Amino acid sequence: MNVALAGFGQEGRASYEYWTNLGDEVTIADERDTIDDLPDGAATILGKDSFSKLGGFDLIVRSPGINPNKLPYGEKVWSATNEFFDKCPAEIIGVTGTKGKGTTSSLIASILKAAGKTVHLVGNIGTPALAELSRIGEDDAVVYELSSFQLWDATMSPHVAVVLKVEPDHLDVHESEDDYRTAKANILRAQSEDDYRVLHTSHRDSPYVPDTGAFTVWYPDPAGCHAQDGWFYAGERKLCRTDALRIPGPHNIENACAAIAAASYLIPAEHEQDMERIFSQGLGAFDGLPHRLKFVAEKHGVRYYDDSIATTPGSAIAALASFDQPKVIILGGHDKGADYTELVESCERSGATVITIGANGPAIARVCREAGVPYVEEAGNMTDIVNRAAATAGEGSVVILSPAAASFDMFKSYADRGDQFVAAVTDL
Repeated sequence: MNVALAGFGQEGRASYEYWTNLGDEVTIADERDTIDDLPDGAATILGKDSFSKLGGFDLIVRSPGINPNKLPYGEKVWSATNEFFDKCPAEIIGVTGTKGKGTTSSLIASILKAAGKTVHLVGNIGTPALAELSRIGEDDAVVYELSSFQLWDATMSPHVAVVLKVEPDHLDVHESEDDYRTAKANILRAQSEDDYRVLHTSHRDSPYVPDTGAFTVWYPDPAGCHAQDGWFYAGERKLCRTDALRIPGPHNIENACAAIAAASYLIPAEHEQDMERIFSQGLGAFDGLPHRLKFVAEKHGVRYYDDSIATTPGSAIAALASFDQPKVIILGGHDKGADYTELVESCERSGATVITIGANGPAIARVCREAGVPYVEEAGNMTDIVNRAAATAGEGSVVILSPAAASFDMFKSYADRGDQFVAAVTDL
């Protein structure tokens, strides 16, 4: 079979190896003129018009960042996500939402490991699903973090689907908010009454939630999974104490509720009497992912937190809500079409001082000025930004890098942005 890979990134490399190992003839098509990390001897079609030359292939595998509308080849178009759903021998817990996917997926995996399951954590969190496929057994569990790009044209759904809160995002890539939300909803669309889904209560009455008959657990909800008086509950049943969770913030309490509800479905029945230990151990074994509200250091009485993964206003609002201390928050970067009004209002309510950076820094500064929120504009590099934050913060304050914007105006990635922040704080 002649296979074309439309787009070549981390998942594209895994797709190249997967279809090559199947014995197919694989060609890499990419709109870039040059690619530095091509496999040796790989056939290529490069350049801006590359996708117009794919009509003669038997199968076209779309990489996540490629809009399906760029590939008008009908049933020939496939994806690594669809291939994995089709071929995976184990039950899959799929997790999507705007923010919290990686944390929730990691918590689910940690809980299932505490229950003795062999777990494979794949997808948007960093391990391409097809690269892991050959190692998965039918009695294992798969936790698959799914972005809107991976779900854009998904034709199958996981047996257990988790949908966290959804807010407008990636509007610089998706055609509209409707396109973005519709893509997210694809995680549910092919479910049936034999399946299970965990939904945030913000999705009640949402036109994007299809009625498939799947069993639904709502969170945080008194009838579903919720936290109350220092305990996690499933309905009226106490599960474990909330202080088992080692990562800060009310948003992570909600993420833990989603994780508990999802993991419960795959915990073997023989562990029914051991659930408090499983949940406590599973939650406690996870101390957070890099660049997700991660404590960096305390310098001169000021605590610094790296939340570089926060690329939307909603995630920065959650970071603000995680601390009672006086706050300095670093905002700005590459704009994805977001509205910063609610975020700046949250800064005003919490008494936070804003340091604006990056391409949309002036626009955020303007919103701050109109709302009467104290702000400082910083146009330098990360060392300058951290020095400015240190000069602005008083003893007993927290400084949070939670930019509410993408990183590509100044940095290679959100991870590069976070790494530079950590290095600059360490050097203070």
